[in-house]
Amino acid sequence: MSIFLDRSSRVVVQGISGKMAQFHTKEMIDYGTNVVAGVVPGKAGERVHGVPIFDTMKQAHEATGCDTSLAFVPPPFAADSIMEAADGGIRYCVSITDGIPAQDMIRVKRYMMRYPREKRMVLTGPNCAGTISPGKAMLGIMPGHIYLPGHVGIVGRSGTLGYEAAQQLKDRGIGVSTSVGIGGDPINGSSFRDILERFEADPDTHIIALIGEIGGPQEAEAAAYIQEHMTKPVVAYIAGLTAPKGRTMGHAGAIISAFGESASEKVEILTAAGVTVAENPSVIGETIARVLKSA
Repeated sequence: MSIFLDRSSRVVVQGISGKMAQFHTKEMIDYGTNVVAGVVPGKAGERVHGVPIFDTMKQAHEATGCDTSLAFVPPPFAADSIMEAADGGIRYCVSITDGIPAQDMIRVKRYMMRYPREKRMVLTGPNCAGTISPGKAMLGIMPGHIYLPGHVGIVGRSGTLGYEAAQQLKDRGIGVSTSVGIGGDPINGSSFRDILERFEADPDTHIIALIGEIGGPQEAEAAAYIQEHMTKPVVAYIAGLTAPKGRTMGHAGAIISAFGESASEKVEILTAAGVTVAENPSVIGETIARVLKSA
């Protein structure tokens, strides 16, 4: 079982005609992902890697039954593309785009609230690497070959640290159920808590790796949820122990502005909630293997 993707997911790529979108669409198709459509206004009737292009999401949904979207849309138009996906029959959308204005994302979040929770599209990102269920489907820009199928759920704000965790696990013969990038922006579609809730309910996920960083309250909120609701072990790594206060580090959301937002404070909060915290990125896989063995 996977929490968002499987072999039956029917994927549409928004902005499929762009250079990077074309490259990663080919990678996803080669991985076995069921890419059934692309959407680029004004390019209906064209094809990319054999995938038909439509002008709108509703046209793509009506023609192909697509239910999952990967949005490769430039920042000025990205918010509109996400809202179009929400209206176009999509149940899960990944926004890769970096640099979407925070005000645009506030508008997206408010727009999606018009749907009841059970019918509301799930959004991860923006500014993320995507989601992969190894051996089933890949939706994003990650290198699929480093992920073994297995029982570790990965959720992280950093794409590259997610790759590092997956490679270290593979080196130890340990596989991944689903890896989800939630993105490094201050306002994103889904939080750590949202994804932890999904992993807790997934029988194929036995342990969770949470990869956080400085800035924002999400790790503290995750710690509260873990302490109150999680029955599965959680291993965490928090990037940015040496980051100075008030300076953005890498991601737009990686800036310390309040208590509980530094790496050391987040480590303390997570440890108090019963989470095993890896001391540095080179021991993430080793730490997960140790916790798995003792579980």
